[in-house]
Parts: sequence; structure tokens; C-alpha cells
Amino acid sequence: MRPEGSEYDYDVHSCLAGPLREPDRAIAYRVRYRSLLAREPHRIRAVLLMALAPLLSGALLVYLVWPTHRTERDGADRWLVVLDQVMLGSIGLIALFMLVNVTSVAHATMVARDPIPVPAEPGTRVAFLTTYVPGKEPLAMVRATLEGAVRLRHPGPLDIWLLDEGDDNAARALCEDLGVRHFTRHGIPEWNRRQGVHRARTKHGNYNAWLAMHGEDYDFFASVDTDHIPLPNFLERMMGYFRDPDTAFVVGPQVYGNYSAPVTKAAESQQFLFHALIQRAGNRYHAPMFVGTNNVVRIRAVTQIGGLYDSITEDMATGFELHRTRNPVTGRFWRSVYTPDVLAVGEGPASWTDFFTQQLRWSRGTYETLLRQYWKAPFRMLPGRLLSYTLMLVYYPMTAVNWFLGILSCVLFLWFGASGTQVSSSVLLMLYSDAAALQIGLYLWNRRHNVSPHEPRGSGGLAGMAMSALSAPVYLRSLISAVLRTRGRFVVTPKGGRASPDRLMTFRLHLFWAAVLIASLVASVFLGHTHAAMRTWAVLALAIALAPVGVWCWTLLAERAERGTVRTVVEAVENPGRALEPGLEPTPEPELELELVELELEELELEELELGPELEPELELEPEPAFAVTPVTTTGGN
Repeated sequence: MRPEGSEYDYDVHSCLAGPLREPDRAIAYRVRYRSLLAREPHRIRAVLLMALAPLLSGALLVYLVWPTHRTERDGADRWLVVLDQVMLGSIGLIALFMLVNVTSVAHATMVARDPIPVPAEPGTRVAFLTTYVPGKEPLAMVRATLEGAVRLRHPGPLDIWLLDEGDDNAARALCEDLGVRHFTRHGIPEWNRRQGVHRARTKHGNYNAWLAMHGEDYDFFASVDTDHIPLPNFLERMMGYFRDPDTAFVVGPQVYGNYSAPVTKAAESQQFLFHALIQRAGNRYHAPMFVGTNNVVRIRAVTQIGGLYDSITEDMATGFELHRTRNPVTGRFWRSVYTPDVLAVGEGPASWTDFFTQQLRWSRGTYETLLRQYWKAPFRMLPGRLLSYTLMLVYYPMTAVNWFLGILSCVLFLWFGASGTQVSSSVLLMLYSDAAALQIGLYLWNRRHNVSPHEPRGSGGLAGMAMSALSAPVYLRSLISAVLRTRGRFVVTPKGGRASPDRLMTFRLHLFWAAVLIASLVASVFLGHTHAAMRTWAVLALAIALAPVGVWCWTLLAERAERGTVRTVVEAVENPGRALEPGLEPTPEPELELELVELELEELELEELELGPELEPELELEPEPAFAVTPVTTTGGN
């Protein structure tokens, strides 16, 4: 969280959509867009890639489930025939999910577009909101967010609000010091209910309480999460799109300013496809997803649906409701706009524990939307929007089910020899590797549209791809909880430079699946089930399961080695003649001894000269290299 004085070029990335342009006042304003693909000089290559990647994935699916390739067993036990059928279904679904995924990316690449920014309408009344939970979020972080907010530029009335969950005295004093308005629902029963839009201890409950009390005083509210610092041009770059009377909300990308820990870097890279491509594709249907980290909302639109939706991921659920609701003034469906401009810089998860918690919460919210809201969409949502939302919402369940089916296929073959399809290992590996290569190629081609100010230009984003794969066991656990309707315990990601500690239990899901795969591979050796493709699949899944544990262990070793180096250097400075390790003789250091003698002579000369204060600045001493220890900084395990 460091937009000021940063080494990253936030100024350039806050204007990725292009310069502000005055709209033609002779006609009614509607948001206009530029196609990303139309601006590419080599778009023919991109179109070929977009066509070939789904085509080859489709060929793989057809090859695997082709009727003549199905396993036929004469006189086999019935249970083995049943396992063959389960195996065939699993393999078919895995190939189908691969086809849907690559088709989704190809579709997004084809239709992605950026809005053409225009200046804000003068005189609009805006409230800038952020929340605070005393004891959970450091007040210094809140101060940084509010200090960024008071620097916002807007040609109209603007009030900054802190929505304080605990009515904290220190928070009140901070607001008074910065000239910020303070709001709390603390102690008011009707705004602290067990469920619903005013649910206690929730972000949406806090916002809805403020809307009930102060919403009528403003036309729009802008908001960021407490760990995000808005840039001064936040409102300038977002508010202009509300000249279109059907624009319900505008959102921007999420980036992590604490870009130091390996987990944080990989977590931001993982979001590349969503923020650089999927959200831009949503612009094609005027329905990018509502993202709660930084946005501006038309108050009349959100109050029409009763406020922010009661959900773990209230932002996505609220956007979904808005996109199937009509503007009562114009009679048209409410629209949204996604701008690629980076207008707020926040904090990301700095440990595996925090990353898995974040992914668990996001995926559970998606499943809730599918179970509670999605079934209503076909009756009250435009077809293009329904397609866009469907492709977004199926990501988490497809990834989760795909992981389970992959493990299931390995277990069925390696233990029982089940084989739903009889195909050549060489042909299967060739088709699968070619389809995967084209899918990765499409991903890499889209990296040119990356909006992150942190990732180096031209980077491949491999860490992000790996992070998505590593999250599959977490998505599966979340899916099971959602289907069983169990109540999950979700905690807020630590903020303000804090991070939850990682322990071996952090990786219990991954270790469980690793144990299943290892046992299956060992069993296949004794049982003689040696199909190359299935063993390769099992080894790849095992590598995915063990990767986060391996990275964590490597990070621990690196931290210990770094701490040992610092301790060794300090001991050498403080006790130059003492052995550094028990049992070792002190090693003579003639250079250090000579420098110490020279230093003592210089000190004696200073005492003999008895220089006055007016002469001391003119004295030039030689540097003391033996004591000029370079500071060693540890940054999240690097």
C-alpha cells in the first residue's frame, strides 16, 4: 500500500484507458468503447490462435469419447465395467472443461474493449467511503487510506466518510484531525441483525446502514477497501461514465502495493486474466462484475434493489442483481463499466494461509451466487450478459470438479486398472500437449494487455498460472461446503503489513491429495497398471499438490539462512577475535586488526588535538570498513 514515492509508475497505469475526451453535448451521452483486438497490428495471428486453441481442445474431447475407443470387457466383473463407465465420464468431463475454459478465454480475447473516458459532470454530490474494524485493522493503515481520500479531485461536493464498526475513540480523533466525517452503527439493533442486508459484522451491513442514514444526501458513493489508497485522479477517471443515465457502477482493477513476498507477487499475477481480459470482455455486454476493492456506485440504483446484497462476496452478488434490474427512469437494464485504469493500490495476501483464506472466501461466494441467484437470470437478464456471467461463474466449480475428476481417474486406473477409453498413449499425449500448448499460447498472447504496474513488461505470468492450479484443492473444499450448506468460518485477511503465520497444517488439503496420489503410484507398480498417460497425469497432480509445501519449506530455509548471515556478521563485528562456531579456533583477521589499530590511533589524535566544535566539521576521517555493515532487509521470506 504505497502509491506515493513508489518505484512503480502508477501515474501512467492510472490512465491506461487513454486521455479524457469531452463528449458531444449535441447528443445524449452513452459510454463508448475501443476494441482491444482492433488495435492490434497482428490481429490475424491472434484470430488464428483463438480459432485453433478451442478446435484442438474439441478434437481431444472427441478422440477420447469416440464410441470405437470405449473399453469393452468380455466376461469381466460387473463392478469393473461400472468403474470403466465412471472413468469414461470423468475423462470426458475433464476434456469438456478444458474446452469450455479455452473457449471462454478465446471469446474474451475477441470481444474485450476499453471505455473512452470523459470528464465528470460538474456539481454531482459524491461521498467517499471506507470501513474500519477496530482491533482487526491498524489505525495507521486507515490514516493512509483517508489521507489519500482527502487528496481526491472532484468538480462538485465531496465528503469523506469513515464507517467505523466499533465507534472507536481513536478513529473519531483521526477523522477530526483529517476533516473526515465519522459514521458508526455500533449499538443500534436494527442495523446489527443476525442476517439480511443489515447483518452485523459484515461490510455490506455497514454500508447499508450508512445508506439508510445518509444515502439521500448524495448522488454517488465511491469506496475502497480499508487497505487501499486511492490515487488523486480516482474520481476524475471514474465519474465521467455516469453521464450515461443507465450506468449503475464503475469498477477498476485490483493491484497489490505490498509487492514483496513471493505469495503476494504470485497472487497478483493470478488475477491477470480476470482484470486484464474477462472484465474487459464484460464491457462488451455492459456488465463487468462489481468489485468491492475500488468502485463508484449510483446510489439510486443500489437502493432500488434494497442495498448491497447479503453474501460473503457482496460485491459480485450486488452486481448480479443490478444487471438483471431495469432503470425505472429509462426503462433499460442497468449497466456497468470496467476501466483498466489503476486508481487504487491495496494489499494482497502475504502468506499461504492468507491466500488460501482469500480463495476460499471468493470461491464460496461464487457458489452461493450460483445456488441462490443464477437460476433467476435466464428470465430477467439479457442473453449476452447471461453468457458473460456464466463463463465467469463456472470457473471455480469447473476447476474444483476438474481436480477431483483428475484424482479419481488416477485412482481408478492405478488401483483397479479401470479404463474408460482405449487410446494410444502417444496420440493422447500429443493431442493433450498440443491443446495445452495452444491454450498457454493464447494466455501468453493476452499478456500484452496486462494492467499490473508491478509485473515486468513481457513477463509470462507463469507464477499466476501455477497459483491457479495450486488453488484447485481449496476450491473443491469450498464447493463441498457450499453443496452441504455448511457454515464456513471466514476471517478478514490481515492488513497493515501483518500476515497470518504458515504452518504445516496450512497445507493439510494439499498433503491429503499428495498422499492419495503417492499411494496410487506405488500401488500401480505392484499391480502392473502402467499406462504412461495416466502415470504422467498422476505425477503432474502430485507436483501441484506438493508445490506450495515445497515453496514454503524453501522460504523457511532461506529466511533461516538470511537470519544466520545477519547474526554471523553482527557477531564478527562485536567479537572479532571469538570463534564463530563452537569447536573452531579463532581465525586471525589481520585486516580487521590493522583497521582497529588505525581507529585507536585516530581517536588518540583527536583527544590530543582537543578540537573545538567549530573545527570538528572540517575534520575528514577515513572510512571504517570493518564496521560499515550493510543492512540486510528481510521481506516476506525473500
